[in-house]
Formats: sequence, C-alpha cells, structure tokens
Amino acid sequence: MMSRLWDQIVQSVSGSLLRRQELTSKARTGREGEEAAYWHLRRQGMVMVARNYRPATGRGEIDLIGWEGETLVFIEVKTRSASALRAPEAAVDRDQQGRLKSVAADFRRWARCTTSPRRFDVVTVEPGDGGSKIQHYHDAFR
Repeated sequence: MMSRLWDQIVQSVSGSLLRRQELTSKARTGREGEEAAYWHLRRQGMVMVARNYRPATGRGEIDLIGWEGETLVFIEVKTRSASALRAPEAAVDRDQQGRLKSVAADFRRWARCTTSPRRFDVVTVEPGDGGSKIQHYHDAFR
C-alpha cells in the first residue's frame, strides 16, 4: 500500500517536472510517451536502471533499460498519435535495430554484465483522451 502511494507521488512529481521543460511539441510527445512506458514497465515488475542511455561516443541512444528477472532488457519507446499513418512499432527498422544493438553492447560492457541474458523490446504509446494505449512487444528483434 505504502509502495503504491510512493510510486504515485514520484510519478506525479516526475510528470510535473516534464511539463516544465521547454520542448518542441514532437519532443514533448516523445518524452511523455517514454514517461508513460517507464511507469507501465515498473508496474509490470521490471526494475528500471537507465533512461536515455548514450554511449561515450555519443552515437545512438536507448530509451529505457531494465531488468526482468535475470534478463537485461533494452527498450525502444515509440509514441504516435492514433491518427498516424504508420504504426509506431514499424518505425524500428533494421538500421535502427543495428544502432540499438551497438549501444546495448556498449552499456553491457560499461555495466560489466556481458554474460547476462539480454533482449530488445519495443513499447508503443498512443496518447488519448482517456489515457495512453500502451503495447509491449517482448523480444521484438527476433
């Protein structure tokens, strides 16, 4: 009970801080989608360890990284309006998958967890009036 209340308080403060940032509407939509995905995954039991990870080279980024049991999960978040012409998950093409795998390898070396099982997930977020529609695609690159 107390944990749930604490999560609600932290989520509220986090959302408030996000709303104060000066962002373009596209950047704000993306950030809000990442925020929604982060809290969704936490409620699902994933232990989140990094957000917007960039390697020292500065090339590429992974939106979210978390542990699900013994598996290190690298998560790409795609946020689109319901009226978008293309499904959000379709935006993760082979080129982007390659970049994400490269950044993930860098993170695994940095975190010294190169032998841990890993997978790549995609979380799609479609904001709406009644809340966001979130879909989680496990092991999306296979």
